[in-house]
Amino acid sequence: MNNLIKYIFLVCVLSFTISCEPIEKRLEMGPAITADQLDITAIPLMVNGKRSNKVILDNKSPVLSLWNYGSGRSTRKSDTVLMVATGERTIRFVGLNPDGTKVQKNLTVRVDELTFPVPPEWAMLTGGSKRTWKWDETKPAVWGNGGYLGNFAPAWWTLKEAEMDEQEAGAGIGAKMELNLDDAIFTKVRSNGSKEVGVFSFDMNQKTKDGEGKIWGQGKFRTSGAAILVGKSPDEGGKAVYEFDIIVLNDKELVLAYAPPGTEAWGTAYFWVFRAID
Repeated sequence: MNNLIKYIFLVCVLSFTISCEPIEKRLEMGPAITADQLDITAIPLMVNGKRSNKVILDNKSPVLSLWNYGSGRSTRKSDTVLMVATGERTIRFVGLNPDGTKVQKNLTVRVDELTFPVPPEWAMLTGGSKRTWKWDETKPAVWGNGGYLGNFAPAWWTLKEAEMDEQEAGAGIGAKMELNLDDAIFTKVRSNGSKEVGVFSFDMNQKTKDGEGKIWGQGKFRTSGAAILVGKSPDEGGKAVYEFDIIVLNDKELVLAYAPPGTEAWGTAYFWVFRAID
C-alpha cells in the first residue's frame, strides 16, 4: 500500500494542474525500464484521408502514464485527445516505473486539419501559437475593485498601469504575460526582465450568473506555478490567486475578476484589465 501511495503522489506532482485520476491497474513490482524500451504511440485519427486533430494515445509499457499534449494532460494508459492546432505537434510522455523512477520520451504527430471543433478561446488567448498580454493602458483603469456580479471592470478603487509597481514590484509599465499554446505555458515577465513560469488552463463551461440568471463570468481562467500580474487578493491578506472569472475575452481584450468565496452580489470583487500586443 505504501508503494501505491507513493505512485499516486508522484503522478500528482508530475501532472501539475490536473487532479489525479483513479489508477486503472496496480503495477506489479518488476524491473524498471528505460526510455528506449517504452512501447508508446500517438496516432492521429484519419478522416477522409487526412490526419485529424483527434489523436489516439496508447501506452503498452509497464509504467504509469502522464501524457502532455500541449493543450492538456492525461494520466490514462490509453486515451483519445483533442489537439487545437495544425502542423507538427509534440506530445511529451513521462512514465513512472514501479520503483519510482521516471522515463521520458517525446513523440511528434502531424495534424493536417482541425476536423473536430476546437474551443475558440485557445486562438484568442494564444493567437494559435504564443500571444503576449499587458495592462490595457487605453482603459480608464487596469486594476482595482468594483461590485461582484454587477460591475465588469474596476469601478470603485481604480489604478492605472503606472501605479501597479506599488502593488507588485516590476508589475507596472513594461510588465507582460505570455500564453504559449505549446504545453499551455504561462510566463509572467516583470519590467526588470525576471520571469515566473507555470501553466494555464480555462473552462468556458464554468459560467457565473448574477441573481437574475444573466451571465457575468463567461468561464474560468486558471494558472499554476505562477500567478498573473498582481495576482493577489487584497481582502484576504494579499494571498496569491490562481483562478479567475473571465469577464471579457476576445482577440484583443482579456478582463479577469476575482472575489473571495462567499462574496454576495455587489460585494467587493477585483478586476484585471489586459490587452494583446501581438
